[in-house]
Amino acid sequence: MKLDKKKTLAAKVLKVGKERIVFVGPRLDEIKEAITKEDIRGLKKDGAILVKQIKGQRAKPKKSKSRSPGNIRKNAKDKKREYVLITRKLREFAKKMKEKGTITREQLLDIRKKIRTRQFKSKSQLKDYIGGLKK
Repeated sequence: MKLDKKKTLAAKVLKVGKERIVFVGPRLDEIKEAITKEDIRGLKKDGAILVKQIKGQRAKPKKSKSRSPGNIRKNAKDKKREYVLITRKLREFAKKMKEKGTITREQLLDIRKKIRTRQFKSKSQLKDYIGGLKK
C-alpha cells in the first residue's frame, strides 16, 4: 500500500522533512483514512505517526592555530601614516633650509637619505643636525 501522499501531508503539517516521518505499522489503516491536516495532527498526538530525531554530525574539535608567518596580522596602516606625515614635514623643512641658503645641495641630498632611513624622529632633531652642519 502506498502512503506517499500521506507522508508528504504529514511532513507539511508537522514542518519536518519527509524522511523523518515514520508511520507505526499496526495503525496504518487509521493513517490511510486520514484526509485533513487536523486528522494528521490527531494521529501524531495519539502516537500513530512518529517523527525521527535529526541526524547530526559530530562536532570536530577545533584545531589550534599556531602562530606562523601566514597567521600573523599586523596593523601596518597606522605606522605607515605616521611615517608619511613625519617624512613630508621633514622634507619640506629641509627644502626651505636649502632655499634660504643654510645648507648646500649635497647636504640636502644627504639629509633626505637620512630622513628616508628614519634617523630623525622629529623636526627638532633635524634642526639640531642642521645646526651642527653650520659649525
